[in-house]
Amino acid sequence: MPKTPEDKYRSIKNIRDWLLYVIILIMVRLFQFLPRRWAIGLMQGLGSLLFRIARKSRENTIEQLNMAFGDDKSPAEIHHLAKKVFQHFGIVLADVLKMSDLIDQDLDKFISETGTKYVKQAMEGGKGVILLTGHFGNWELLGAWAARNGFPLKVVGKPLFSRHMDKLLVNIRNRAGYTNIARGKATREIIRSINNGEALGMLIDQDTRVPGVFVNFFGTPCHTPVGAVQLAQKFGVDIIPSFMYMKDDLTYQIECQEAITLDDTGNEEEDLFNNTQKCSDAYEQMIRRFPEQWAWMHRRWKKRPEMYGKDAVGSKKVFGKLK
Repeated sequence: MPKTPEDKYRSIKNIRDWLLYVIILIMVRLFQFLPRRWAIGLMQGLGSLLFRIARKSRENTIEQLNMAFGDDKSPAEIHHLAKKVFQHFGIVLADVLKMSDLIDQDLDKFISETGTKYVKQAMEGGKGVILLTGHFGNWELLGAWAARNGFPLKVVGKPLFSRHMDKLLVNIRNRAGYTNIARGKATREIIRSINNGEALGMLIDQDTRVPGVFVNFFGTPCHTPVGAVQLAQKFGVDIIPSFMYMKDDLTYQIECQEAITLDDTGNEEEDLFNNTQKCSDAYEQMIRRFPEQWAWMHRRWKKRPEMYGKDAVGSKKVFGKLK
């Protein structure tokens, strides 16, 4: 039976994903022997190259930076900032590939922290806590540091596009000491973690196929997941904004903030909307401080309220995936 175009595309995609997995696996092995500065220089250069050749990702990055900063920055400044975004994530990838080696060297040598006292306070008496972070700085290394410093941590993440790549990432996380929970497939495990007094890492800064509300983000309505707020409201646990950003000397700074004060007026829909806005504000403020360290290549404003009809504009209703 001849292959359909869909079969051919799927075969090509499987081969491509397998080759990428093999390349990344080789890089993981190779980077164990490279000094960190060499690895960073190599991957920063790769980031610059990808900025030149990855047209769609480059255009997405520039378009969204213009949405956020177009009134304050010139086109040349936006272009330069977009290039720095690609270079930053090259550095992030270098440190993720070297994670096992960095852990063996002692993470505290190049990671400092402020505000983890808020996490400890939230977990007093065996309570769970939600660590709100984003695709910012180096969130994978943040998880490794937390696990290595006595915080029982599980992270909720979307499975990657390739099962081979997803397995590799999950293994990296497990070796670093924190547990991966596949989003949408382990609700009981999420609830069990909170009831067991563990820290639950959640990222709500991307436009994904999960229930969300349209809150303000850089002045534009943005579909934002509500899962973290729903869990906090239902189980009475704190949400602690927690971020790791890179400093000029290529070391990292962890910054945990005070727990977000959640509204509890009795109006569930209103509270869910307002509390999600507070979470969005928390990571927008961090992104404004270090705009080159957030994943602008992701289409953050992919969904628009108008896609759900005129009544959705300004609505506090929770919307799921597009029909």
